[in-house]
Amino acid sequence: DIDPRLRPRMLFVSLPLSGKEKPPRRFTTDTRDREEPALDRIVPEDPNVPYDMNQVISRIVDDADFFEIMPAFARNIIVGFGRLEGRTIGVIGNQPTQLAGCLDIDASVKAARFVRFCDAFGLPVVTLVDVPGFMPGVAQEHGGIIRHGAKLLYAYAEATVPKLTVITRKAYGGAYDVMASKHLRGDVNLAWPSSEIAVMGAKGAVEIIFRGMPAEQQEKEVARYERLFTNPLTAARRGFIDDIIEPRQTRHRLCQELD
Repeated sequence: DIDPRLRPRMLFVSLPLSGKEKPPRRFTTDTRDREEPALDRIVPEDPNVPYDMNQVISRIVDDADFFEIMPAFARNIIVGFGRLEGRTIGVIGNQPTQLAGCLDIDASVKAARFVRFCDAFGLPVVTLVDVPGFMPGVAQEHGGIIRHGAKLLYAYAEATVPKLTVITRKAYGGAYDVMASKHLRGDVNLAWPSSEIAVMGAKGAVEIIFRGMPAEQQEKEVARYERLFTNPLTAARRGFIDDIIEPRQTRHRLCQELD
C-alpha cells in the first residue's frame, strides 16, 4: 500500500499548479509502440464472468503507474490519474468485479465529480466502459438514481477537455449513454471486438419482446439477437463508435488520438 504521507505528493505532481496552466508532462521511456498481448485475453468469453479493470488500466498507462482516487468508496467504478507518453490523464472505468460494473448512486456521483475535476484542470479523460446498466432496486429509486445519474451525464456533456472512450465489453442502455458515449460528444469512441452495444442483454430483451412465445422459439430469437448485437459492427455502421481495435493496440491508439 502507498504510504498515506505520499498520497498528497502523488496527487500534487499529477496536476498543474492552476487551471490556467498546462498539465505537467514527465519524461518516460515507455513509448506508444508498446503492445500488450495480455489484453487480447483479459475479457472472458462468458459475458457473465468478471475481470479486473485495474489490470486493463495498468497495462495501458505509462509504466503501469496508476494513482487511484477513493478506492474504498463506490468500488464498482474506478477513477484516478495515469500518464500516456508522460502527459497526465484522468481515467474512469467500470469495475466488473463489483456489482458487475453497474452504475449506482455513489458510482455516478463519484465519476461525475472526477470528470468535473479533470475538466477544471485541463486533463484529458479516458473512459473504459463495461457497464450492464444502472443498478435496479427500490432503494436506488428512492435515493434518486435518475437525478444522480444525470450528474454524470451533464459532467461529460459539459466537459471541454479531450474525451476518449474505449468499450471493452458490455455497453447497455442508458448507462452506456452516460459513459462518455458519442451521444454526449465524445471526441473518440473506440471498441474492442468483444464489445456489446445494445439496449440490454439478449436473454432479457427476448423475454420482453417475445413474451408468451414457446421456449424453443425464444432460444432462436436469443441467438439472432446475439448475432446482431453481441459485436460492435451495428454500432459502427451507425456512427456510434469511430473504430474497432485490437485490445493490444489500445495504448498506441490512445496516444495517437491525444496528439
